[in-house]
Amino acid sequence: MRVLLLQVGHTFEEIARERGDYDSWFREGLGLSERELELVRVYAGAPIPGSFDYDGVVVTGSWSMVTDREPWSEACAEYLREATVQRLPVLGVCYGHQLLAHALGGLVGYNPNGRNAGTTEVELTAAAVTDPLLGAFASPLIVQVSHSQSVLQLPAEAVLLGRCARDPNAVFRIGDNAWGVQFHPEFSADVSRRYIQMRHPTILAEGLDPDALIANVQDSPHGQQLLARFRDLLL
Repeated sequence: MRVLLLQVGHTFEEIARERGDYDSWFREGLGLSERELELVRVYAGAPIPGSFDYDGVVVTGSWSMVTDREPWSEACAEYLREATVQRLPVLGVCYGHQLLAHALGGLVGYNPNGRNAGTTEVELTAAAVTDPLLGAFASPLIVQVSHSQSVLQLPAEAVLLGRCARDPNAVFRIGDNAWGVQFHPEFSADVSRRYIQMRHPTILAEGLDPDALIANVQDSPHGQQLLARFRDLLL
């Protein structure tokens, strides 16, 4: 097994000291060793591989915004475009979800429904029933979210697989091998609570109730199950 992890952002330093960063969370969720998961910290200037000789690609979340079109982000988008042509399995998570949509002609921007944070339910569509990744799950999925931008318009060839109250395009598939999920399958409930706590003033200023969001956070096995299912598809 050889999976490429394009890390396009990092977690809070305090959380990283205690629990590790995105790479360790994805490695654990995917059940892969350090040798099996090739980490490329694109946001820190690491070059994107010129090869597509991988069993799959995962793109993480980020503090950045897809609409800023930073050079490293656009380079990632180009890699994802070619990866879909090469029929390489792709899983885009949060920023990765948005970047995959942007790469293939979708529209990304600030969510008119506002920030989405904490635990939410994703209602699966009829198309998800036969989907290779989502077909193993009953609706709704209980997942952790943390974002203010989202996919406003899907790429023309995308298949909508899931929606939630604030994100009508929460899950989609391109072809039969590339998925975008506007949630964090790698987040635990505790990490989700910590994200809200650390953004308390910002969330309050945006007119949301951070204490209510924290109280609403709940454990869910669906995120870890989805990562395990993606790994199984690669096998």
